[in-house]
Amino acid sequence: MMKMIDHVCAATVEYIDHMPKSKRKKYGQFFTSKETAVFMAGLFSIPEGCTSLSILDPGAGSGILSVALLERLESNAEIDSIELVCYENDSNIVDLLRSNLEWVCNHTTKKVSFRIVTDNYILSQMLEYNGMLGASPDTDKFDMIIGNPPYMKIAKDAPEATAMPDVCYGAPNLYFLFAAMSMFNLKVDGEMVYIIPRSWTSGAYFKQFRKRFFEEGALEHIHLFVSRDKVFEKESVLQETIIIKAKKTQSKPNTITITTTQSNADFSNRTVFEAPYSTVVNGDESYVYLVTNTEEVQTLNELNRWTDTLPDIGLKMKTGLTVDFRNREALRDSAETDAVPLFYSQHIQDGKVIFPAGKEHEYIVTEQRGLLQENTNYLFVKRFTAKEEHRRLQCGVYLARKHPEYTEISTQNKINFISGLRELSECVVYGLYVLFNSTLYDSYYRILNGSTQVNSTEINSMPVPPMNTIEAMGKELIRVRDMSEATCDNILRSYI
Repeated sequence: MMKMIDHVCAATVEYIDHMPKSKRKKYGQFFTSKETAVFMAGLFSIPEGCTSLSILDPGAGSGILSVALLERLESNAEIDSIELVCYENDSNIVDLLRSNLEWVCNHTTKKVSFRIVTDNYILSQMLEYNGMLGASPDTDKFDMIIGNPPYMKIAKDAPEATAMPDVCYGAPNLYFLFAAMSMFNLKVDGEMVYIIPRSWTSGAYFKQFRKRFFEEGALEHIHLFVSRDKVFEKESVLQETIIIKAKKTQSKPNTITITTTQSNADFSNRTVFEAPYSTVVNGDESYVYLVTNTEEVQTLNELNRWTDTLPDIGLKMKTGLTVDFRNREALRDSAETDAVPLFYSQHIQDGKVIFPAGKEHEYIVTEQRGLLQENTNYLFVKRFTAKEEHRRLQCGVYLARKHPEYTEISTQNKINFISGLRELSECVVYGLYVLFNSTLYDSYYRILNGSTQVNSTEINSMPVPPMNTIEAMGKELIRVRDMSEATCDNILRSYI
């Protein structure tokens, strides 16, 4: 007999072939592969002695995830009846979803009833979510929720964003609104399994979401894909994607299971690592540190012994001030009256800041105060690096005394800079270089953030030693006169 999931996948492939991606993109619609759906369905724990289950699929598409879960429940003798609710408001695919579910109901041994809701998943529950209808009855809650939510940025004043004010900051993405609503839709001790981008695990945009999510539930399993372009292989989605399993509970487990595979095609060949829960979900920001082995846990534990951050010791990483293409008329290729240096990532070379470097537009003439900063000491850090580069954190020491002819300078917005160093000795700049040029800090940042962009918010949340220790590290670096990563590692190790 044909497997239910195979029938649905074949019907979905036909739909994809006839529906242009541009149309599906309007709904943030990307389809889960069969292998991924089967793996996700397998993550649920089926409660012992349970005869009936309620399941929610909040962005059902063609029903691949729902059917993968129904297929899994087929082999469970105790489960007798299943109630399935699917939300789908793309009119193009609702007929396919309905015919798939009807086909499955005719080919299952269980008593399955399904309901398709064509309302907007977020807006239709706005009143319940915000507690405007009093206590929500338990009948609206589910044992299991399985989801591949839409990946789509929306405006900060979009109806979905204003419907969930407690988790929104800036311009949100629909995927994490779906995840927050699904946690709300779970029964106590119910479980949700989602495939979503990893961007929510750190940064200020997602802080409110993480806070609410971890107040209501706990992560139990995270699955990572080594190759980010292999998750939606037929879809060419270049998004760092993970699978999470969370439980609606107040009690946190001791460990989280973290699994890894190369792609979404073969889940049998996966690495499995049990990480301490307190290492993975850490601190006031509730950042999620995606550790995959003991060395990475050790990196976090070693650096987290320090309790200060850059802002705690009077320093701050900021993003470069000048967006060059928006200020073309102010750019100059060579020094002239009133021109000041404009620093780019190309000026960061072997731990130093080299100027001039003979690149175009490396000077700027402007009256705009917002594009100028004091010519004082800084640590410059590149904002963008290539995925395959050895280091994510690449920095250079900038010393104001090397350019005494300028009172002000500017920085292009593709570099970051650490400010607050004016009254401090040059040793502090070199000490910061020791930290940010070390293997440990580079590893820490990669665990914290999967993208190739170095964000100032995350850097400002990383632990740093006390100021006198940073200064001592800098003195040591100046003494040995070697800016290499190995030297920085040796100096840092002697203080841990």
